[in-house]
Amino acid sequence: MKRNVKRVIYPGTFDPITNGHMDIIVRATHLFDEIVVAVAKSSEKRPMFSHERRIAMAKAACEKIENVTVEGFSSLLVDFCREMDSKIIIRGLRAVSDFEYELQMGYANASLDPEIETVYLMPSLENAFISSSVVRSILGHGASCAHLLPPKVHTMIQSPIGHEE
Repeated sequence: MKRNVKRVIYPGTFDPITNGHMDIIVRATHLFDEIVVAVAKSSEKRPMFSHERRIAMAKAACEKIENVTVEGFSSLLVDFCREMDSKIIIRGLRAVSDFEYELQMGYANASLDPEIETVYLMPSLENAFISSSVVRSILGHGASCAHLLPPKVHTMIQSPIGHEE
């Protein structure tokens, strides 16, 4: 019997990638064959870190996890999904406040490609409050956020070229 490999796309700005993101990635590895962490360029969000730096941080965070790859993209997500030969998008839901936005995005993607399915995963309770914006706020105030980040990402952020305007 031929096995259908399920490749899923986990998109985001990952500015920076956090333990919350990693929680979702690890959960997805138990459900799907291949996870592509898709780092969006997202210039309109005015990220703290460059696209290249965010890709490097995601690669460092995921390097030991089998069946996970990291790719950057700047196209529409549905176009990237086609390019990667995937029909499944993974999104994380931390709280009810995430749901409305994620539902709208899921419907928008489905309107562009009706074959695309969005699967929503919840992080563990200990990671439910972590977001990149919380981390950026902590960084902006010079406080430690080591407990919110994968160790290699924290080290990269602490390096002289880790913080960009």
